[in-house]
Amino acid sequence: MITPAPFPGFDGLMALSHREGVDIRPTLLRVLTDLYVQSASHTREEEQQFVELTSRLIDEVDDATRAVVRARLSIYPHTPPAIAMRLALRTSAEQRVPQAAKIDVASFEPPARSARPPTDAEQRAASLQMQPEDAAQLNEMFFAASTRERTLILHNLAEAPLRPAARIYAPRAARAIETLHMAAYASDAENFTRELGDALILSTNTAERVVADSSGEPLACAMKALDMPGPVFEQVLMFLDPELGASVDRVYRLSRLYDRLGERTALIMLAAWRGATVATARAKYRSALYDDERHRARAATPQSGRPAVQPGSAMPTRTGTDR
Repeated sequence: MITPAPFPGFDGLMALSHREGVDIRPTLLRVLTDLYVQSASHTREEEQQFVELTSRLIDEVDDATRAVVRARLSIYPHTPPAIAMRLALRTSAEQRVPQAAKIDVASFEPPARSARPPTDAEQRAASLQMQPEDAAQLNEMFFAASTRERTLILHNLAEAPLRPAARIYAPRAARAIETLHMAAYASDAENFTRELGDALILSTNTAERVVADSSGEPLACAMKALDMPGPVFEQVLMFLDPELGASVDRVYRLSRLYDRLGERTALIMLAAWRGATVATARAKYRSALYDDERHRARAATPQSGRPAVQPGSAMPTRTGTDR
């Protein structure tokens, strides 16, 4: 039996780190650390994968992110020795509870409170949109994650240097909220999905995937992108799918998530859904277009039996001595 990877999608998302102007390596490192410390114990394979992924990121992030990761792993009793050595942490052999070594306060300045103007790279990152391939990877990682992992991803996306989608036009959003509320009250999932796709400019497959997800985090992001009021969202949860709405724990959990979810995070997920649709369309038609171009470049067929004198060429000059 093949054991699934404990951190699905992170190898694919490493490609985001190499995009010019996009640096989400701090976000990836924080998410990876949060997922690791949530479990009380890990298998040998999980520890090896954590060490491999963390080692590739730990030297390429800023000091503030490294300090946050260092603080979280310093109080975790099962920090891998290789990572503890990289972060200058004391191992369990030296003391019972690992503690972080003393940090030089003079060399640590929180970037969020710095008064310096933003650099050119930061300005480009703040206005840079995700590439379709990167959006597809983020989209697949989010849908493949568990409930706890999705919450951590949404929490860290709030600080990611990714450009969110534009806000939905307020009158259009208000009309969509009213239509969605009525469709959910009637348990009409078909019309609910159709209106959601039209309002958020999503493909039919993406809208169906958001609505049909039993965990509910994608639906919370979609409703937050429309700025739906919290009480209306709770009614949507209870009436859209009566079987899922009967779960008090699910409704309560998603209601709390919705209250903490920021509009920017929801709009980043909306941008990822749209970009994933573009990436799927490109992958669908790329091979056909390539074959068409190849077949168009046909080799010229050599012609035989061509006349010695081509049409339009000058005729030979005849003189009076010719016989």
